[in-house]
Amino acid sequence: MAIATAMPTTPAQRGFLPASDPAIGFPENWELASLDAVGRQLPSLLEDPNFRTYARQLSIPPWPVAGPVTDELIPLLRLYYLRLGFLASAYVNQVGQPTTNLLPRNLAVPLCEACRLLHRPPILSYDGYALYNWSRLDPKGPIALGNIDTLQNFVHLYDEHWFILVHVEIEALSGTILAAIRQIKGAMHDHDENRLNAALMRIGATVWQQVAVLRRIPERMDPSLYFKTFRPYIRFFENVVYEGVDRRPMNFRGETGAQSSIVPTLVALLKIDHKPSVLTDHLADMRRFMPAEHRALIDDVAATPPLQPLADRIIFNDVLEALATFREVHIGWAKEYIERHVSDPRGTGGTPYMQWLKQLIDETRAAKIA
Repeated sequence: MAIATAMPTTPAQRGFLPASDPAIGFPENWELASLDAVGRQLPSLLEDPNFRTYARQLSIPPWPVAGPVTDELIPLLRLYYLRLGFLASAYVNQVGQPTTNLLPRNLAVPLCEACRLLHRPPILSYDGYALYNWSRLDPKGPIALGNIDTLQNFVHLYDEHWFILVHVEIEALSGTILAAIRQIKGAMHDHDENRLNAALMRIGATVWQQVAVLRRIPERMDPSLYFKTFRPYIRFFENVVYEGVDRRPMNFRGETGAQSSIVPTLVALLKIDHKPSVLTDHLADMRRFMPAEHRALIDDVAATPPLQPLADRIIFNDVLEALATFREVHIGWAKEYIERHVSDPRGTGGTPYMQWLKQLIDETRAAKIA
């Protein structure tokens, strides 16, 4: 059985990543093991103009386990979704080929079943592209750049590996944030200002670490290669018919960092007031593409009372400044890697974004305690 054997790490090392390392392959005696070979070959297959003909002829085994999905099976179900999600996005968005609005039955039906079991829309999203798409080189080492690699890619370029892995390290760092939020909730119950502010300080320090990791994007990722080679594969689906599932065309958001749960959790904790806009509507809709347990956590954090009555002004404001800076670095990369190369201003999620990102930054800083 080719399941990752690394010992589970503590929540402070996990964040919104899975509780144990993702499965790196299916058991050899499962029919689904054939998908591992297809996944490894996908970057080469996509260089062939006849890839769609090949993909239509693939025999995709159905999910083999009837009944509830147990904790033991969850990593394998996520891998099944990852393999199928990559194939579907590769088929619809193949670079250099005309647009297609039909996902063939052999891909559409198993993808929809996998996503039904995971309670999510049937398209490759941030969870499949990043949260479940990594392994550790040293199983006892950190979940950090230099010790992680991807399980699946669209192209042979290491630029795509790097793009995904930067997000994986940022997600792993958020474990400290989630642990601190649990401490904050206890401190608020006990009216313990010192404990609350110590936890807030840890959150601020961690967000600054995440800023530092995000700033590393250019080290191994070329802006022109990103835009031309693998970004097209993570675009949204527009008016795509899922053959054998529904005759009506469907639209789904593409993979985007806006489907990460880190920033929404911080916004919910800090009670940042974002005025309604097309982008805030877009961000709210992105929650549909998050794992169900992440959505529940954000709702739980949103129900906590405001921190300001107990929070130290300097510590609280530092967390907001770190979050605003994270967003500023993000908007800088959006300009460098996307805006300067494109006439269509929509992101991979399908919404124009540049004009509203500045608003989010300003409103984050406006939430500081005067």
